[in-house]
Amino acid sequence: QVRLVESGGGLVQPGGSLTLSCVASGGRFRLDAMRWLRQAPGMQYVTHVATITKRGSTDYADSVRGRFTISMDTAKNTAYLQMNNLKPEDTATYYCNADIRTGMNNQEKSLLGQGTQVTVSS
Repeated sequence: QVRLVESGGGLVQPGGSLTLSCVASGGRFRLDAMRWLRQAPGMQYVTHVATITKRGSTDYADSVRGRFTISMDTAKNTAYLQMNNLKPEDTATYYCNADIRTGMNNQEKSLLGQGTQVTVSS
């Protein structure tokens, strides 16, 4: 059973930096893309933060472009989100989402991690 595990969240002051990690493990699979989503306090939905494909193409939400950088180590099946110049409005639970192919028929699946909390406050 393939699963995602995030780490790296925490409390940081405005203007500070954090790096989130997301590791995909368990079974045999191929990663097509990984992305970060976030859910702000009191909001009922998640929003897109950043995406990276297996070929290295990236996409960012306007609110984080220029401050956040997504990367992926395909050998380690790990995605990272480097977050710089953090703002209070970046406070949220950050979720890792991965598009994988698994099984004999290369079945496509979308996985979601358990989330990691990022709090930006002085």
